[in-house]
Amino acid sequence: MNASAPVPYRGAPIAPFAAARRPEPQTSKALDPRQWIAAALRHLKLFLGVVVLVVAVAVIVTLLQEPKYVATANVLLDPREERVSNEKAVLSDLPTDSSAASYVVDTEVEILRSPRLARRVVDVLGLERDPEFNRRLKKDGTYDASRRFTEAERIATAAAVSKRLGVRRAALTYVIDVTFTSKDPQKAARIANAFADLYIVGQLEAKFGANEQATKWLQGRMTQLQAQVLSDEAAVQQYKIQNNLLSASGASLTEQEISTHQESLAAARVQVAEDAARLQTARAQLARGSRGDDVGEALASPVVQDLRKQRAEVSRKVAELEVSFRDGYPELDKAKSQLRDIDAEIQAEIQRTITNLQARLNVSQQRAAAIASNLGGAKGQLTSNTRAMVRLNELERNAEASRVLYASYLNRFKETSSQRGLAQADARIASEAVPPLKPASPNKKLNLALGLIAGVGLGGLAVAMAEYMRVGLRTSDDVEQMLGHPYLGAIPELSSVVARARGSVRNQLRGRPMDYVVARPLSAFPEAFRNLKASALALPQGEPVRTVAVTSALPREGKSTVSICLARTAALQGWRVLLIDCDLRRPGLTAAMGLEPRSGLLQVLRGEAQLEDAIVHDEASGADLLLLPGKTDAINDVFGSEAMDALLARLKQRYDLVVLDTAPVLPVADSRILAAKADTVIFAANWNKTPRRAVQTALKILESMGARIAGVTLTRVNMEQQVRYGYGDADYYFRDYRGYYAET
Repeated sequence: MNASAPVPYRGAPIAPFAAARRPEPQTSKALDPRQWIAAALRHLKLFLGVVVLVVAVAVIVTLLQEPKYVATANVLLDPREERVSNEKAVLSDLPTDSSAASYVVDTEVEILRSPRLARRVVDVLGLERDPEFNRRLKKDGTYDASRRFTEAERIATAAAVSKRLGVRRAALTYVIDVTFTSKDPQKAARIANAFADLYIVGQLEAKFGANEQATKWLQGRMTQLQAQVLSDEAAVQQYKIQNNLLSASGASLTEQEISTHQESLAAARVQVAEDAARLQTARAQLARGSRGDDVGEALASPVVQDLRKQRAEVSRKVAELEVSFRDGYPELDKAKSQLRDIDAEIQAEIQRTITNLQARLNVSQQRAAAIASNLGGAKGQLTSNTRAMVRLNELERNAEASRVLYASYLNRFKETSSQRGLAQADARIASEAVPPLKPASPNKKLNLALGLIAGVGLGGLAVAMAEYMRVGLRTSDDVEQMLGHPYLGAIPELSSVVARARGSVRNQLRGRPMDYVVARPLSAFPEAFRNLKASALALPQGEPVRTVAVTSALPREGKSTVSICLARTAALQGWRVLLIDCDLRRPGLTAAMGLEPRSGLLQVLRGEAQLEDAIVHDEASGADLLLLPGKTDAINDVFGSEAMDALLARLKQRYDLVVLDTAPVLPVADSRILAAKADTVIFAANWNKTPRRAVQTALKILESMGARIAGVTLTRVNMEQQVRYGYGDADYYFRDYRGYYAET
C-alpha cells in the first residue's frame, strides 16, 4: 500500500443521503404525457407499423366500396286550424296541440316506413325489374321485358327498397326527411320523390274513400229512421184521443193540481213545526224557573221593551236612594213599589205572549189539515188514469228517441255530403329530391381520418401493452416504486459514453471498463462510480461503512465490473481499498484481473497462508486484491465461519473500504451470508434486461437474511437510448452535461 496516500474524511455522512428514506413500493404508475411520448419513441417501429397498417386497411376498404348517392325529399305535416269547411271530417286532421305533436309525427314516420307504401312504390316505378333491388335478376344475369314477377319477388324487392329508405323527423319540427340511397343519383332522387308523392296520395285516397263510404251508409240509415219517427208520433196522438188525456205544459191537469197541493202542504207543515218549536221553547224556559225575560217572542215585543226601559230607570233611582237612605224612607219605599209594579206588568205581558204562540200553532195545524185533505182528493182522481198515463209516457219516449236519432243522422249526412271534393291532405312536399352531385359514401376524407385516429389509438394501445409487458428496469422510478429501494444511480455502457468521441480517440477508448476508469479518471464513466460510492457509503444512521457487498439476482449482470471499477475509483481518490473475489463457483474478478497468485481467500480462511502473502497489489489504481486462484471446490460454509468474521473485522481496521464481489443471490447461497455480514449491500441489475420479479425475489431474500441494502444500481445503461427515448430521469439531461467531462 501507499503509505503516503491521503486518508479520506471519515466523519458524518453527506447530508442528502443521511436524510434519505426508503421509498414505498408501488405496483403501477400512470405515465405522464412526456413518458407516453418517450414510450412511443422507444417503440416507434411498432407504433408506426400499426398506424400504417390500419390506415392502409381503411384506404383499401374505401377503394373497394361502391359509390352510393343519397337524395332527400322533405315532407311537411300541416296541422291546419282553418279549413274550407267547418264540419267535422270523417277522418280527423292532425291535432294542433303541441303535447300530441311528437306522437303524431312519429306515427306518420312509421307510415312512410310501412311495407305497404314500399310495395306501392315498387309497383308504380317497376322496381322489380331493377337488378339493384331484385336479387334474382343479379343471379340470372339476363333481363326479359316480358317476364312476369311472382308475389314473393315483389315482396322481396319491396323489402330491399325499404332497407335503402331513411325516414326521420327534422329536430322538433313538423318536417320529415325522406332519404333514399342508390348507386344512381337520378334513381335515388326519383324513388325519394315517389315515396313522398305516394304518401300524400295515400292520405287523400283514404279521406275520399272514407267519405264516400260514410255518405252511402248514412243515406240508407236515414230512410229507415224517417219511417220510424212518423210511426211513433201517430201512435202517441191516437192514444191521447182514445183515453181523453188532456195536458198543459207537458203534464196533465190532475198532476199540476197535485203538485200545487204538495208544495202548499210542505209549506204548511214547515209553519206548524216552526210554531210548535217556538211554543215548546218558551214553555221549557218558564219550566226551568225563568221569569220570561229570555223568551224570544217576549224580547221582540215593543211593550216588554218599553217596560224594561222603565224598570231600568226605577232600578237606578232605587240604587241611588239606598246609598243615602235606609228602608222606610218615603221616597225609597215609593221607588221600590214602582219597581214591583213594573215587574208584574212584564210578567203579564210574557203570559200574553205565550198564549198568542198557542193560538198561532192551532191555526197552522188546521191549515195543514185542510191542504192534506185536498191533496188526498186529487190523488184519488189521479189514480183513475194512472195506467193510461204510463202507456202514454212510453209512447212519447219512443217518439222522442226516434226524432233525436233521426235529427243527428240528418245533420251528419249534410256534413258528409258537403265535404265531397273538399278533402285535403295533412301533408305537403316542402322540397323535392334532386339528384346529388357527389356520392354520400364512401366518405374518403372521413374514412381516412377515422383510419388515422384508429391507427393512432391502436398504435398507442400496442405501445402501452409493450410497456406493460416489459420485464426490465429502466428508470429510477422503476427502482423506487416497483422495488421499494433507493436508486443509487446508473452505470453506463462504456461504448455509449464514448460513442461521440473522434474516430482515433474512440478507438483508443474502447476496451475494458475497469481499465477505462484508470485511463480516463475525469470522464463520465468513472464519475458514475464516484456517485455510486457516495450514495452507497452514506447510511441514514451515520454509521461508517467499511465493507460493501456487491451482488445481483442473476449471473452476467455486471456486478464484477461494478466491484472492480468501484474499488479502483475509490483507490484513485486516495482510499485504502481491498477488493475480494467471493464468487467460489465463477470467480469472475480473478479472471478479469488476469492474475494467478499462489494463495488467496480460501487459503487465508483455512490458515494455509498469511493475509499479507495472499494480497495482490493493483499497480494501476493502488488498490489491493484478494483473489481465488486455482480450483475453488470448497463445499463447506467458508463464509459463515468464524474465520470469515475474524478476517472481516481485521480488514475493517486496516482498510477504508473493503469491496466483496459476491455470487448472484438466486442461484447461490454464499452471497446471502456475506450480504448479512457486510456493512451495506449494492444490488446491481442489468438495465432493461433483468426481470423485475427476479430482482424483487433476490431483494426479499437479502432482507430476510438481515442484510442492509444501500440500494439498486442499474448497469450497462445505453446512454444514447436513455437520452433519445427518455428512459431516465436525471440521466435525461446527459446530452447537456456530457461535455463537462474530459473524454479526450
